Amino acid sequence: MQFKAIAAALALLVSVPALPAGAQDSAYPSKPVTVYVPFAAGGTADIFARMVGEHLQKTWGPAFVVENIGGAGSILGVTRLARSAPDGASIGLASTSALSINPTLYGAKLSYQPDRDLVPIGQISMVPNVLVINPAKLKVASVPELIAYLKANPGKVSFGSAGVGTSQHLAAELFQQMTGTSMLHVPYRGSSQMVSDLLGGQIDLAFDNVPLLLPHAAAGKLVLLATATPQRAPFDPNLPALAEFLPGFEAVAWHGFLAPAGTPRPIIDKLSAEIRAFMQRPETVAKMTELGAVAVATGPEDFARYIAAETQRWKKVIETANIRID
Repeated sequence: MQFKAIAAALALLVSVPALPAGAQDSAYPSKPVTVYVPFAAGGTADIFARMVGEHLQKTWGPAFVVENIGGAGSILGVTRLARSAPDGASIGLASTSALSINPTLYGAKLSYQPDRDLVPIGQISMVPNVLVINPAKLKVASVPELIAYLKANPGKVSFGSAGVGTSQHLAAELFQQMTGTSMLHVPYRGSSQMVSDLLGGQIDLAFDNVPLLLPHAAAGKLVLLATATPQRAPFDPNLPALAEFLPGFEAVAWHGFLAPAGTPRPIIDKLSAEIRAFMQRPETVAKMTELGAVAVATGPEDFARYIAAETQRWKKVIETANIRID
C-alpha cells in the first residue's frame, strides 16, 4: 500500500466511494471554520488551502477562514490545530515534514504526534520534487553523468535545502545513500533564498518543488535533470524520473487536510467526501497542474496509511544519515 496514494495522484483522479446513509452530519457546519495553515501566506500550501476553503464556503455557507501560523518547520501551526477543540470548527492543512519527518527528527520533544493528536481527512496534492543543477557549475547532462562526477569528486559538490530535515534535504540524503556518493549540505531558511543562491552559483544543485524552478529552467539558468516522482510527472513527460536510474527512488512533497483527534466521524466523512469531489473536478485538476502539482483525492484511511508509510521511509533515511535537530 506504500505507493497507493502516489499512484492515485499520477492517475490524477481517484474514485469517490459512496458514504452510507447517515454517515454525514447534515447540520455541519453551523458556524465559521478555521483552516490552519502552518506556512506563511502566498506559498503553495496556502494557495491549496484557500482553494478548498473557498469551495467549502460556497457549498455550505459558513466561512472557512484560513489562518497562517508559520515557523519552526510547521510545528507551530500543526500544534495549534492539534490542541483545538475537536468539534469540526478547526481543520488544517499539513505536509510531508509535519506529518512524516518531524516525528522522527524531534521524537518525544515534538509538541504533537500525528497518530495520537490528529485525524486524517484526506490527501489533496502531490508536488513533484526535481533534481536541478546550475549548468554553469556542473557540466553534466544526465543523472548517470552526475553520479559519475560525484563519485569522482566526493564532498566537492554542494547541495542546498530549505533547512535541516526538510523534504529537500532528505531527498538529497536519500540520493546519496542510494548512489554511494557524498555532497556538502548547505541549509537555508527557505526555498526562495536557496534558489537565489543556486542561480548565483553559491551552491551546485538541489532538490526542490517544481513551481519555483520552472521559470528559471525555461530561461536556461537552471537545468532539471530528473523528477523525484515514481514515474515521469505530468508537467513534463520528457523529463526522466530518478527511479529510472535508481529503482525505488521517491521523494515528493504532499499536502492533506486533518482535524484534531476526537472530531466526530460524521464530520470527517462529510469534509472528506466534499473535498475529494472538489479535487476531482476538471477545473481543479487543471489549476493544480498549472501550479506544478498533481491533484489527489484520497479519504481518511488511505491518507493514514500513506502517512505511516512515508514516516517509515523517512525514518530510515534520517537514522542512516544521523540527522539531528538540537
